[in-house]
Amino acid sequence: MKDFTVGKTYPQLINYAIPLILGNFFQLTYNAVDSIILGRFAGKECLAAVGIANPVMNIMIFLIVGICLGASIIMSEFYGAKDEKKLKNEISTTIAIGFCFTLVVSVVCFIFVKQLLRAIRCPEDLIEHTANYLRVVFAGLIFTFFYNVYASALRAAGDSTSPIICVAISAVLNGILDYFLVAVCGLEMHGAAFATVASQLISCILIIVYVYKKVPLLALKPREFKVERSLILRTVNYSWATALQQCVLYVGKLLVQCAVNPLGVDAIATFNAGTKIDDFCYQPTQSIGHTITTFMAQNRGAKKPARQREGFLKGFSLEWIYIIVTSILVILFRKQLILLFAGQNESEVLRLGEKYLFVMACLYFLPATTNGIQAFFRGTGDIKITVISTTSQIIFRVIFSFIFCKMFGIIGTAYACLAGWIAMLAVELPIFFFAWKNLKKESQGVSQ
Repeated sequence: MKDFTVGKTYPQLINYAIPLILGNFFQLTYNAVDSIILGRFAGKECLAAVGIANPVMNIMIFLIVGICLGASIIMSEFYGAKDEKKLKNEISTTIAIGFCFTLVVSVVCFIFVKQLLRAIRCPEDLIEHTANYLRVVFAGLIFTFFYNVYASALRAAGDSTSPIICVAISAVLNGILDYFLVAVCGLEMHGAAFATVASQLISCILIIVYVYKKVPLLALKPREFKVERSLILRTVNYSWATALQQCVLYVGKLLVQCAVNPLGVDAIATFNAGTKIDDFCYQPTQSIGHTITTFMAQNRGAKKPARQREGFLKGFSLEWIYIIVTSILVILFRKQLILLFAGQNESEVLRLGEKYLFVMACLYFLPATTNGIQAFFRGTGDIKITVISTTSQIIFRVIFSFIFCKMFGIIGTAYACLAGWIAMLAVELPIFFFAWKNLKKESQGVSQ
């Protein structure tokens, strides 16, 4: 457990962020390994199919993640305020709300998956492959929820290391099962889906066992399981905002996929490979952002506004240091990165992928900036601004994707990202500067 209300800021931020980054890295390997193994051992049609499936799957997964992320902000406040009873009540309330929501979403998506794929203009010859993959994944969403609710509770209490160990073990298992079921057994999409769900089940079991054996503060006994009415509204208020933000982001990606799908299998395969690489590049900025949020939320609970400001400034500097290094590496090694997803014989995918990554790497500083600013808003409890700005970004990105894909092909999606990030900053920056001044005044008032 880590108490962010005291101690040196930089070491605390770095020590907390690194496990988060590694955890997200392993989390991303679920989908990336599916794409790599399917692309190499089952052909570009399966690579394209899993590329279409990923935005659909991610909408559902990140709705769940959003619920847990919103609740973790409240958990961080109670932990910072040293209120153990309220902390346990919040965990109970989150489990009750999230379990019901996840169950409903899983059933609805399982039943209507083909209708959804046709609605997003999935090529008819890929629908069966994609639907088979998604049905298996939807059946395992409940494991995703329980992992994330306990991972969020641990992170709220300053422990970002334990969740990564659970994910690392399950990610390695996923890679082994993927290779065995797809490359050896020839199960193609079914094999990749079963490997993913089995790995999520393992991470779920591991984290629950760890909490109940090692972290009594977060382990609920039957008599402690209580859904507190006063927390229901607050949890829903935070959770719907973060869940909607995550959902809007991936609905946007799904709509961008609609603009890409008519361009053909090569473009779909390129977009799948390119966005997978983007995800690996973006996720650390999001992890640093979550670190800033947890740091600020704990200090908000402890009523230390000056320390909130210090945590943001130092966390934001880490965002920029990371993204500058990453952008340079992606530009230098973009060909080798695309080769991970496509064989040497896929010349068109390689050509398009290199060009796409060059443009995107030049723009990575924009999402790093917006992630830092959104972390500030979450840390101060102003969740709705993050929803509004994310929605603005997605609207502009989707509109310009349909326009630019017709003009520039797959590279148009990169130019559309630029339009979206500019729109996002236009919403966030004026509000951020106003909130920053207020936090500065508050810190000066406390110090006096």
